[in-house]
Amino acid sequence: MAEKLQTRCVIAGGGPAGIMAGYLLARAGVPVIVLEKHADFFRDFRGDTIHPSTLELMYELGLLDEFLKQPHQEVRELRAVVNGQAVPIADFTRLPTRCKFIAFMPQWDFLNFLSTHAKEFSSFQSLMQHEVVDLTFDQQRVTGVRVKTPRGELEIRADLVIGADGRHSIIQARAGLEREEFGVAIDVLWMRISKKENDPQQTLGFFQQGKLFVLLDRGDYWQCGFVIPKGGFDAIKAGGLPQLQKDIVSFAGFLHDRVAELNDWSQIKLLTVQINRLRNWYRDGLLCIGDSAHAMSPAGGVGINLAIQDAVATANLLGQKLRTGPVSVDDLRKVQARREWPTRLIQAMQVFIHRHVVTGQTSHRKDSLPFVVRLLKWFPVLRRVPARFIGIGPRPEHYCS
Repeated sequence: MAEKLQTRCVIAGGGPAGIMAGYLLARAGVPVIVLEKHADFFRDFRGDTIHPSTLELMYELGLLDEFLKQPHQEVRELRAVVNGQAVPIADFTRLPTRCKFIAFMPQWDFLNFLSTHAKEFSSFQSLMQHEVVDLTFDQQRVTGVRVKTPRGELEIRADLVIGADGRHSIIQARAGLEREEFGVAIDVLWMRISKKENDPQQTLGFFQQGKLFVLLDRGDYWQCGFVIPKGGFDAIKAGGLPQLQKDIVSFAGFLHDRVAELNDWSQIKLLTVQINRLRNWYRDGLLCIGDSAHAMSPAGGVGINLAIQDAVATANLLGQKLRTGPVSVDDLRKVQARREWPTRLIQAMQVFIHRHVVTGQTSHRKDSLPFVVRLLKWFPVLRRVPARFIGIGPRPEHYCS
């Protein structure tokens, strides 16, 4: 017979949305359990961009000074190499925030930091190696979750279930929530290549005749993202590793002396890029946030920060009521109403980037710059526009204590 627990709120998924929601609700006095199916937060090839909007939130929570003592890199200007020319894209130094930079921090370090502070609240519980496998119902109302654990099956009943279990959400599927898909013409190959002392110091994106290669600084190695046509991985495999190595060097020539480190296809991980969102993020007793509600493209690195803002809105709108009992469907609807239009706007921008920047031909000349990029190069003030969109977003959330 399954063991049973009772709590006010149970959250499926220990990613940025789940841990932040758990932290904020526990801080508001709500008994909350966060369930993570893995034994730890370490997962390679996860996004690690902490944007100024999230850093501002950390300040509001009184955590910023300690947070910035964790190992990270700070980027105050995004630059790209477009058809061989280095060009500035976004200038964060004029943002109306305390931190005028993007912090690059491995996601597992961010989650460990936040969960450590969440555990300071007696109302917070984090259970690792606890995988949600189903929902429980009382007629049409969601009443809890069924969980697979190392000790056997567990049932947790709660006044609210929050689905924060990612783009392959079991919560979303079991709740029967309808999803709207937006076509994406790309996938991404993720890999790691060692970093040397004299390498470029800034995280870089290389655009070359409609192709894209991204380097993220992880301290002693580069996390590399190679954009490929949707479903094109088999064709790339058929071309062989030497051809892939050659393609990488054509973007980032300074990697020529170590690209041979990629000597087995097991080192190359495929990220199937999706852009989608639920028509309704909720039903009675249940709310989905983050990637569970809206899968984002890696474009702009905004997915983590959008998920965190979902968590903040959830805590602001539901925390007070959850302290004493259930929340209504109308309460859950308000969370979607608050967060849906920023999601729609960002996803529309990502679709545009995929169709007109990443997969489109930039020019017939190999050394020319697209008109928009030339404007950013000629008029520095224009770099504030992408900086604000990326760094703050269309509707930043602030914690209401």
